[in-house]
Amino acid sequence: MSDIATFPVSLPTATSKPAASAAPVTPGKVAMWLFLATEIMFFTGLIGSYIVLRAGSPPTAYSDKYPPNTPLTAISNPEEVVFHNWPKPYDTATNPLSIDLTAANTFILICSSVTMVLALGAAQRDDRKMTTRYLLATMLIGGTFLGVQVYEYYQLMFGHIYPVGISPTGHFRPNVSLFASCFFTMTGFHGTHVAVGVFMIFCALLQSLRGVYHSKNYASLEYIGLYWHFVDLVWIILFTVVYLI
Repeated sequence: MSDIATFPVSLPTATSKPAASAAPVTPGKVAMWLFLATEIMFFTGLIGSYIVLRAGSPPTAYSDKYPPNTPLTAISNPEEVVFHNWPKPYDTATNPLSIDLTAANTFILICSSVTMVLALGAAQRDDRKMTTRYLLATMLIGGTFLGVQVYEYYQLMFGHIYPVGISPTGHFRPNVSLFASCFFTMTGFHGTHVAVGVFMIFCALLQSLRGVYHSKNYASLEYIGLYWHFVDLVWIILFTVVYLI
């Protein structure tokens, strides 16, 4: 009799399942990440330029009693004037931006990211009705954000009269100061990106109504979601840099 010990060997059965593998990175997702990388560079250039221009602005560029960049020689009693190199938040003599309104608008935009995630999750669960509802909610919330921004632009440029420390004309427009030029450039480009995103979500909503999205086909919805989350993140950074600092 052999003294060699034998051990039981378990063989794979017909019912055994292979180990789960990670989802492959599709060409579409790679293309979207590359596109977002170019967008990151674009907004980094805008925000970086804003920071450089602000840091290089002279300490007497803005005051509470004279238009922006007024020469010191034109001031008879400079000791009575409060000077800043850049408008301060909540300083109604030099800064017309409404932080409270924009903070509420920022919260609205963040909510749209939540509904976008829920729309994608519903599509992955084959829940067509909820996918459509969440996409509709995302589109309406994004449209609300744009509407509030248009209202803010109207108030700044036409609807309100501001003190001379903000603008010699009483209206806050791109040509009145360096601060105004930076503000309209940065928020204008971002608003354009939001408008594009709302249009993309509208197209996705039409596709959802046709029953295109389900657990086997949701890639395009995921790409739109990546773009939308990027737009939301950029706005949080812009709100912090332009409005709060």
